[in-house]
This record gives sequence, structure tokens and C-alpha cells, in this order.
Amino acid sequence: MNHAISLLENLPLSNRLLRQTHQILLQGVRGTHKLPGEFRSTQNWIGGATLKDAVYIPPHHTEVLDLMSDLEKFIHDDQWAIPHLIRIGILHYQFETIHPFLDGNGRLGRLLITLYLVSNNILHKPALYLSDFFERNRVLYYDNLTVARTKNNLAQWLTFFLVGILETAQNSIDTFNSIIRLRNRIEEEKIVTLGKRLPRAKQLLNYLYTKPVVDMSEVAGAIEIDISTAHRLIKDFERLNILEEKTGFKRNRLYVFQEYLNLFE
Repeated sequence: MNHAISLLENLPLSNRLLRQTHQILLQGVRGTHKLPGEFRSTQNWIGGATLKDAVYIPPHHTEVLDLMSDLEKFIHDDQWAIPHLIRIGILHYQFETIHPFLDGNGRLGRLLITLYLVSNNILHKPALYLSDFFERNRVLYYDNLTVARTKNNLAQWLTFFLVGILETAQNSIDTFNSIIRLRNRIEEEKIVTLGKRLPRAKQLLNYLYTKPVVDMSEVAGAIEIDISTAHRLIKDFERLNILEEKTGFKRNRLYVFQEYLNLFE
């Protein structure tokens, strides 16, 4: 996600950008040997062990380049005044229907939603990500895609998609508000008790919002203090129930900002 957003500074949302993102996406994970960064050159299918019992068979690989070129044109087509959320709903449907890569299509198709919104300045940060909604409603997700493909009922798919946008956006707002309440409570009720150590405590707290699982050397490096000072500061945060040590080891300990992480469950 971060790599793709950085690419948007110099590249439009395009097949080139999607291929580069796909190459990063498949590094060291499932599908790493399935042509990362390249459109498929063989037939693929969804569900079933073979083509004969597949739930869905995407277009033949010889059509992928033309279909993806058409999709890229639609991303930037300003001939029709299509609202952004409707356009990205259509784009996601079309991308998943083409299934242009041998693996990672679902992951990249979900990234495409956020990248479109960022590229059109609707989002400034990738704060809207529909994976959780699609996963919780997995059967409905595939059923609505199938209805669009087999019965030309795009409206049903778009309704489902917009419900996902609405629910995910509201959940994000609720999470942000919870983070603000947590921050205020910790600053006003806990770290204020640290006296002279308060400035460094605020530095550490701000760092924990970006990386809620840390070790002692990370803390020392992040706020530019020595290890012994980092040790004392972490002990203060443990005493105040801000950090929890999770490993039980004497060395290489990991400390977790658990209350913050819980807000994302």
C-alpha cells in the first residue's frame, strides 16, 4: 500500500503502477513464483480443482492485455460524469472479473479501491480498506459478483459495495474517535505523573501510535536515548499499564501497546 501510494507521486493509476505493486505484493508470500508483476500468460480459474468444475473461469489470457487497457481507460475517462464511488465499484468488479494475474488478484483488487480514492484526492491517507467487510461477508461478496457476471445485474453488486464503503467508513471514524479518547486519557491521567520524564514519555507515546510493538533498542533509537534510559522509560510505561511485555524472556523482549491495538479488533 505504502509503496503504491509513493508511486502515485510520479505515475498515474495505471497498469504499469498495478504491475509494480503486484511485484511488491507477492514478495515472500503465497504466489511468489507466479509471475509477480506480470499479467498471466495461461488460463486460470476460481474454485474447483480443474477448469471442468471451476466456479468461475476468467477471460482467456490472450484477452487480458486488451481488457486491462480498457480498464485503464475507464479509470481516467472523464467523458461520463460517474460518481467516484460508483466508478471504483465498477472498476473493482471488472478487475476481479478479468483476474489478470495468476495470483494475488483479490489482494490487488482491494488495494485498487484505496489507490483510486487516494489518486483522486478523496483520501489523503489509506484509511479506508474494505478487506474486513469483504471477508466478513465473503459469500455475499462472491454471490454479488456472480450475479453481475451472469445476469448483468450490476446494481445489486454496487449496492453491496456501497454498503461496504459506508460501514467501513463509519468503523474507521469510530476507531479514530476511540484513539483520540485513549490518547487524551493516557496523557491527562497517566504520563502526566512522570514529572521530568514527561517530554520523553510523550515522544515514546507518539512513536507507539506508529509502531505499537517495540523492543528496547527500537525505543532508544526512536527517541535518541541510551539503553538504560529506554529501560527506565519502558518500566514506567509498564507500571502505568501502557505497555505489556509479551515474550516472558529475559532478553529480546517485546513490548506491546495492547490497549491501542485492541481498538482495531
